[in-house]
Amino acid sequence: MTTGAFDGRATSDWMRRFAATAYATEAELTALDQQAGDGDFGVNLTAGVKAGERLLDADGNPDGGPSAPLGSMAAAFLDEIGGTSGPLFGLLFQALARTAESAGSALTAAALATGTEEGLAAIRRVGDAAPGDKTLVDALTPAAEALRAAPDGTPADQALERAAEAAWQGVRDTADLSARMGRASYLGERVTGVPDPGAVGIALFFAAAADTVREVAPHLR
Repeated sequence: MTTGAFDGRATSDWMRRFAATAYATEAELTALDQQAGDGDFGVNLTAGVKAGERLLDADGNPDGGPSAPLGSMAAAFLDEIGGTSGPLFGLLFQALARTAESAGSALTAAALATGTEEGLAAIRRVGDAAPGDKTLVDALTPAAEALRAAPDGTPADQALERAAEAAWQGVRDTADLSARMGRASYLGERVTGVPDPGAVGIALFFAAAADTVREVAPHLR
């Protein structure tokens, strides 16, 4: 885990841990989405991070600023990945990349909060989802709030750990929600007790800032 602010290398490592996390949890994500969606979330997420890794490799400068790794992920998800959630993840990465560019050589907790809030706002505009709709917004909203609540001077890694914890709680809360968006909204009580897969993806993203996540199930209890 990297202490303090996230420079270019730390941010690149974070993106690669997110990719490793997506590969490790693809089967669980697919199983969740088979219950609550189209069944393609795991495949789309791994396709996105694979494309992102190709762009990271092509950049060839892990010691550059933190904007480039986030921009690589944004480009991959916005330009190459279909499905409902792929572009939404791309909007989050794009907002974080834009904030990272303004932040300069390293991402602080405050910059991460700003980027996450801007990503959340963009996702809500495009997806027209609100907290309580049983979407990835239900994990991203508490993550953004946790980042913003971090006291001044909080190291970025600690702020991201708090964001991950908040996101996981948001994931667990989605199990009790009635879906009002997407295919899950047509399934009624059949998705009761099933957490939203997109929300899980958001929690995995923030958790990967610290370490690769190998299994989703322990975080759902």
